[in-house]
Amino acid sequence: MSMDEAARLGAAVDKVSVGRVYDYLLGGTHNYAVDQAFAEKQLAVLPEIRDFARANRAFLGRAVRYMVARGIRQFVDIGSGLPTQGNVHEVADEVAPGECRVVYIDNEPIARAHAQILLEQTADPNRHAALDADFFDRARLWERVMDTGLIDRTQPIGLLLVALLHFMPDEQNPHAALGFHRAMLPPGSLLALSHIHVAPEDVRTQTAGRKVAEEYGRRTNHTAIMRTREQIAGFFGDLDLVEPGLVWLPQWHPEIAGSEADASRARGLAGMARIP
Repeated sequence: MSMDEAARLGAAVDKVSVGRVYDYLLGGTHNYAVDQAFAEKQLAVLPEIRDFARANRAFLGRAVRYMVARGIRQFVDIGSGLPTQGNVHEVADEVAPGECRVVYIDNEPIARAHAQILLEQTADPNRHAALDADFFDRARLWERVMDTGLIDRTQPIGLLLVALLHFMPDEQNPHAALGFHRAMLPPGSLLALSHIHVAPEDVRTQTAGRKVAEEYGRRTNHTAIMRTREQIAGFFGDLDLVEPGLVWLPQWHPEIAGSEADASRARGLAGMARIP
């Protein structure tokens, strides 16, 4: 670890971290008192954020299984967060043992550090890697991905942007950045994403959601953005979505690994598209 990385890691420990809060909501152990206190405060306002976290993690597992079943053997997970149960490489290796390669990317130094430790201790470091990089790095991000030697851009890639884009304000132009990432994918690749969402007619939850989003912006290293269904669908550009389209998290291929009964309570939408 470089001195710069060590300094960033040290500075991150005492601040509320989006990744560590998410880990806490999932029942993980890679979080601190400051994250736990923040999470509990938000749960008091909007208890469904735990439902979202769990439904979102379940979607990630189903998406990876779907991709592997369709021949994908290499994955790029942008905004991967902290290591917790059901990582991409764990799911992929369960379905296709020893065949898949995964590059995890996150811009929180502590997330990258934990991911690297996890991979060194529990996975094959010759097939999986973790990078400290940012969604908006565009070309530099893909240069680093290719430098790992794990990704072959002549073969389909599974690109995962799970619970990431709602931390990307419109003024940062996330559509343009995502358009660049889509253009880097070879034919036959699959793009999966999820995003927080509350039905417009649910005024109570809309109000509570805005309060939670404001707290994320005030206390964490990211601002949470609420978007309409149409705005979320726009992240796929002109790509055709695979069935069943953009749906509530538990409704996306529930036959793969089960689903919750109250889909809208998950407070998130998910979809997947194929690169022609």
